[in-house]
Amino acid sequence: MKVLVIGGGGREHALCWKLRQSPLLTELYCAPGNPGIGEIADLVPTAAEEVQRLADFAADLSIDLTVVGPELPLTLGIVDELQRRGLHVFGPTRAAAELEGSKVFAKAFMQRHGIPTAEAFVVHDAEEARRSAKKLGLPAVLKADGLAAGKGVLIVHDKDELEEALAVLFDERRFGSASDRVIVEPFLVGEEVSFLALSDGDRLLPFATSKDYKRIGEDDSGPNTGGMGAHSPSLLLSSEQCADIMERVMRPAVAGMAEEGRPFVGVLYAGLMMTADGPSVLEFNVRFGDPEAQALLLRVDGDLLPVLAAGAGGGFGSQRLRFRKAAAACIVLASEGYPGRPVKGEVIEGLERAAALPGVEVFHAATREEGEHVLTNGGRVLNVCASALHLTDALKRAYAAAAEISWPSKVLRRDVGRRVLEQKSAAVRG
Repeated sequence: MKVLVIGGGGREHALCWKLRQSPLLTELYCAPGNPGIGEIADLVPTAAEEVQRLADFAADLSIDLTVVGPELPLTLGIVDELQRRGLHVFGPTRAAAELEGSKVFAKAFMQRHGIPTAEAFVVHDAEEARRSAKKLGLPAVLKADGLAAGKGVLIVHDKDELEEALAVLFDERRFGSASDRVIVEPFLVGEEVSFLALSDGDRLLPFATSKDYKRIGEDDSGPNTGGMGAHSPSLLLSSEQCADIMERVMRPAVAGMAEEGRPFVGVLYAGLMMTADGPSVLEFNVRFGDPEAQALLLRVDGDLLPVLAAGAGGGFGSQRLRFRKAAAACIVLASEGYPGRPVKGEVIEGLERAAALPGVEVFHAATREEGEHVLTNGGRVLNVCASALHLTDALKRAYAAAAEISWPSKVLRRDVGRRVLEQKSAAVRG
């Protein structure tokens, strides 16, 4: 099969790495890719949002399956364009992608279909937001309606933080038109987890559990990012809780989308807060999480390609997802200044040493080549991932590999997995 992966980050590197293992694969392309992906796939110098050019490429080469990584091309309708040309693609249509493209739509959708989520106000300016926050009480959460690269969620604990957030959203317009509408909702208490499943429009194939770490700083301090680390399993969900999430969140979402004429094919990702009353949906995403995908794909046992191809072709049939008993961890190496203005253009050292360590895979996220050197080229630069029988050992391997890699402005969180492992240990002792 000829396969095209769209995107150029760590998630897409991990997807190419997994698909490259398939005996069904004959040709693998990635647009636009990155230097790491270029070692295992043919790079196509076309940006992920250039829908027409990508569709032309896929049609000209008679691509058998396109897998879309990032959210932007999905919300721009790349699936619709590829399907219009008679090509198979695994991902939601533009109408279905609105589940991530608009938080206002997603909130109303959840309310229509009885999917557990926090109450919320939709506001259009700073004064409306102040009034809504006063009604809810602080702390509160403000969310830009549109896409904001994982940075459009602002948690405010007091009036000063509220005013700072309002300035970011409405005065500075840091997220552009994404903050034309803003959701104001209460701050939920509990453990945040990610729950992902593949959908063929009807059936769901759930992934193993995972947890990501969105804040830039340790102990969940500082602003939200696209994700600074992840691990699988989450160690936070029992099999009973997973079944509850499937019944109360995932299946109603897929059934609701079909009912509304927006059948959902692709990766359905629920960001959840596990509260005292059970799961509450913080957000839906319509693609693989990043960096959750990197950890999860290390655990997928067997060939992923026929599963995705079947989903894109009309139904999973007898396809299943299986997972290794091993755990996996992913540590994001970022550049100083992220998630604002990261330092770019610094030479990265130690990539080969890190990748040579047992159980380790290094996925490129924001890199570029200059001569014989690999340079930083964005905020989240590399994903250092590792697998082992137990999560403790997977984290040790990932951090040991991360220590081998250096550039002057490198930053990382050093507490990924620490708290859940401590909680697990305390529960065992108790």
